Amino acid sequence: MTVKEDLNKVTRLNTPEILNSVIRALHREHLPDNPLCLDIGSGNGELIELLRKEFKAKTKACDFTDALMRVEDQQVDKIDLNRENLPYADECFDVITITEVIEHIENFRGAFREIYRCLKKEGVIVVTTPNILNLKSRIRFLFFGFWNLFGPLHLNDSRKYSAGGHISPISPFYILHSLAETGFGDIHYDIDKRQSSSLILYYLLILKIKIYVRLAMRRERHRYHTVSDSNEWMVKCLNSKAILLGRTLIVSAKKQ
Repeated sequence: MTVKEDLNKVTRLNTPEILNSVIRALHREHLPDNPLCLDIGSGNGELIELLRKEFKAKTKACDFTDALMRVEDQQVDKIDLNRENLPYADECFDVITITEVIEHIENFRGAFREIYRCLKKEGVIVVTTPNILNLKSRIRFLFFGFWNLFGPLHLNDSRKYSAGGHISPISPFYILHSLAETGFGDIHYDIDKRQSSSLILYYLLILKIKIYVRLAMRRERHRYHTVSDSNEWMVKCLNSKAILLGRTLIVSAKKQ
């Protein structure tokens, strides 16, 4: 398959469920009229179109290439997040979306710091990434050593425009933790949809999971002192029904 064919294929991977979940997350926020939105990893511009339709947003876009964009009047700023900072001024955006991107980059915490810098006070970030902790993914990791949507990588051929460029499987805990440490508040997590393939595993395993988690939480809090009042909710979410069943993780937060 050629690079051009791969690029055409990737435009079909940005599923409506993920994009609609981003819009739902933004509807929960009190956005200003005609918000200025930056879409990082803008792809073919489907989310750009939704932001304009739902919020009458003014939009900017950036990606590693401008070859995917199909919205005719949308310019794309080309940027490599592994080597460059965002080319925007401090506190200039009301909303920044970064959908299905952080699994492609080397330093997601650095990207969150850049997003924080570029957001206005009370500005909103929405980030999505494959949920590596659903039960189907956990079973795959147990027996194969790779999470769902993450597999053996070719050497010197990251193919960042496809799943071949999924170089950073990130647990929901570390996303929530890094957003909080960056300075974001009002952090909420959600999923795009439940996986029916994980539902059977859920009913087979949920009692064992609850017992083990209860024992592990007690040990972590009292023996190792890794769980505290400030991070307990992040730890508990890892075995919530949403995370055990969800396909894609959707996280929103607000610059404090």
